[in-house]
Amino acid sequence: MPLTRVHNLSISLDGFATGEPQSAEAPFGHAGERLHEWMFATRFWDAAGSAGVDDALAQRHSQGIGAEIMGANKFGPPGWQDDPEWKGWWGPNPPFHSPTFVLTRRPRPSLEMEMEGGTTFHFLDAPPAEALAAAFEAADGQDVRIGGGATVVRDFVAAGLVDLMHLVQVPIVLGRGVRLWDGLEGTENDYDIESVSSPSGVTHLTFTRKPAAVQP
Repeated sequence: MPLTRVHNLSISLDGFATGEPQSAEAPFGHAGERLHEWMFATRFWDAAGSAGVDDALAQRHSQGIGAEIMGANKFGPPGWQDDPEWKGWWGPNPPFHSPTFVLTRRPRPSLEMEMEGGTTFHFLDAPPAEALAAAFEAADGQDVRIGGGATVVRDFVAAGLVDLMHLVQVPIVLGRGVRLWDGLEGTENDYDIESVSSPSGVTHLTFTRKPAAVQP
């Protein structure tokens, strides 16, 4: 059965997945790229990067994914909805290579990128369950990735829709930004959790949803 997955979501020690303020010049606000330095050093990101636990877990990001869901703040900086020419951060060949659903209160017509890989962005104003149903239909039997940011992941976890979640805790304290865990008290009761420490200093946390209790 296809799964709903989160991969490579980096958070600080105090639970922030991005800093503030976000802008076209600073997509992650005052956090800069500090949350993602562990990933930039891997072969997943750069063929000249390192192997090891960081790379092995990062590589799972792209395996068996048929569609992605992301929030408006992942697709662009504040105000991108007012720019009809904005096509995302990634240039003419985005890395998703699948139908990608952008959740926004201001939908626009779908955007088909013409480079090899065939990413098509679909813009939806829909609650999590409705967006996930559309993504599964487009995924053609494969899994759906919830790509972020933290607000979107939080909403899908709160709705009980995430089957597997890979978080990477980075040893920095941001103090402000967008937190993942707000309103998710008790989430640990719904998942089996594995922790793997890396020589890079990050800790990989994998949350796998527990089987539903069998009803009498």
